[in-house]
Amino acid sequence: MSPLEPFGARLRRAMDERGPLCVGIDPHASLLAEWGLDDDVAGLERFSRTVVEALAGRVAVLKPQSAFFERFGSRGLAVLEKSVQEARAAGALVVTDAKRGDIGSTMAAYAEAFLRPDAPLFSDALTVSPYLGYGSLSPAVALARESGAGLFVLALTSNPEGGEVQHAVRADGRTVGATVLAHLAAENAGEEPLGSFGAVVGATLGDLSSYDLDINGPLLAPGIGAQGATPADLSRVFGAAVRNVVPNVSRGVLRHGPDVSALRGAAERFAAEIQAAVTAA
Repeated sequence: MSPLEPFGARLRRAMDERGPLCVGIDPHASLLAEWGLDDDVAGLERFSRTVVEALAGRVAVLKPQSAFFERFGSRGLAVLEKSVQEARAAGALVVTDAKRGDIGSTMAAYAEAFLRPDAPLFSDALTVSPYLGYGSLSPAVALARESGAGLFVLALTSNPEGGEVQHAVRADGRTVGATVLAHLAAENAGEEPLGSFGAVVGATLGDLSSYDLDINGPLLAPGIGAQGATPADLSRVFGAAVRNVVPNVSRGVLRHGPDVSALRGAAERFAAEIQAAVTAA
């Protein structure tokens, strides 16, 4: 199987054509209940199928959270496989949010599970954790380059606890978060129109002017909606890098289900607000 066009190029085109919105597929128990679904595999499948049907042909990116599928065991993973495949077939780029991170052959195996083109869970990109050292991600970086996939590396996350690691200052005077961003900038050097190695940077973090977010790659930005950030915050948080931001909204859209038209309407409203904020920046 020949490799895909690089993820960064495919993402840039999708963002330009559909807008930059990323909608999470987060079937946690409380949301299943809000939809009137049971917290079982049948409810999981109904939820995921509805989100894919409503949005995969309309938004740039869908981001299933692997944990909410894994909790149902092999049957849940089968639903995840089907959701990823059907979303990609309908035209959305799929970022599987699994936050994998390990060393050596184990990291290579995680990469093969999500980034090998003939793998059942093959995704356009995968979230990964660099906190065993950025170099531990080398197997995933290499396979992503080979297959045309991408990575989103945790850098400056929206959870309050993240700061104790990510803002820690190294011996060279640079924070851990800044070091991760510098590695990603090196991965993306010279890539056009956009590199394939992105960072996860929370939209709730306020002024990040002390960080160089110009990594020539995408910035996946959780935190809009239920976590308190709004589309209007994007330019303040991301500054000149805002054009490369992929804002993620989950509950703000998903709570409008299970009605397909309501899901689409919510996604369209967020997409319009995000587009207006990015254009005005």
